[in-house]
Amino acid sequence: MIKCALVSNTDWYLYNFRLSLARELRENDYEVSLISPAGNYADKILQQGFQWFEWQVGRQSIAPWKEIPAVLALIDLYRGLELDLVHHHTIKPVIYGGLAAERTHVPSVVASITGRGYAFSGPGMRPRVIQKILKPIYRQVLKRENTQIIFENTSDRDFFLASGIAKSTQSHLIESVGVNPAEFPYVPEHGEPVVVLLASRMLWDKGIGVLVDAVRILSEKGISFKVELVGDIDQGNPTSIPKEQIHEWEAENLLDWLGWQTDMQQVYANCHIVVLPSFHEGVPTGLLEAAASGRPIVASDIPGCQSVVLDGMTGFLVPPRQPEPLADALERLIMDPGLRGRMGKAGREHVEKHFTQKLVNQRTMEVYQLAQSN
Repeated sequence: MIKCALVSNTDWYLYNFRLSLARELRENDYEVSLISPAGNYADKILQQGFQWFEWQVGRQSIAPWKEIPAVLALIDLYRGLELDLVHHHTIKPVIYGGLAAERTHVPSVVASITGRGYAFSGPGMRPRVIQKILKPIYRQVLKRENTQIIFENTSDRDFFLASGIAKSTQSHLIESVGVNPAEFPYVPEHGEPVVVLLASRMLWDKGIGVLVDAVRILSEKGISFKVELVGDIDQGNPTSIPKEQIHEWEAENLLDWLGWQTDMQQVYANCHIVVLPSFHEGVPTGLLEAAASGRPIVASDIPGCQSVVLDGMTGFLVPPRQPEPLADALERLIMDPGLRGRMGKAGREHVEKHFTQKLVNQRTMEVYQLAQSN
């Protein structure tokens, strides 16, 4: 039996996005452990019959040497588990886990780059400083012969290759972690007014400020609709939006903030349009869930979103950071229920053809087999 571990910086990520992969691995005679910081989903992982181990790692620090205890903790875990393969997700697990895997001689390593994040795409001097720290460490952990790398979009892959961080022979493109269409069934829209939904962490980088400006434009034109934000504050992220700012927008009657929601299937069923004017993405799972639910999407014309949204067919792609084109696209959908219906059905078909968890898991397993053959 092959002993493997899936590692992430949140138990929420493992439960919501990698549990189907864990089940697939278990059905193929892998002994699966899941490793993450403790949160609200650890017990749910255990209830599914998997081993889960707590890993304490900070989210706000940017210097790896400040988190030597986190690396040492992974070393202890990997040594105790005697792993044959480990799969790291997101920046810190990729870096810290790569160092731990090297120290404990884990034979096979898979790294999922789920986006470049603030360090490689944020504005100003601070991200440039972080890049200078991260690039040589990334090179160290990713260019080893026993490591395979999964990218969610070609832009991230090309950046890592051009920067000399990764090698093409180790690189694989698997767009998203997939979605289970049965968990997000197609639901025809109902009710008035038209509800525009943005579901994400409350970050400036998700374009929430741009959406607010677009809402002001539409409100001045007298267009009737409602905006709902779903998601929590991410205190560990440099681009987190303060709660006070969101409450100010609510006080202006620009939007309603519903906070964290567990039943996203019902959230999508209750809305008419899904919007994500983000500045950078891997492949947003929330957009896949929305498309599976039959909701047209307005998203930024950037890598990741371009994979999910077929412009003019399943929704509209608009230039990032520009409220006017965003307002125009939203207006078209708000005013035309027939267009919303056609785009929603096309989005469902697009997900079923290209983005199911079954397809993604099969491709991921192929990368595992390649990692183990080296």
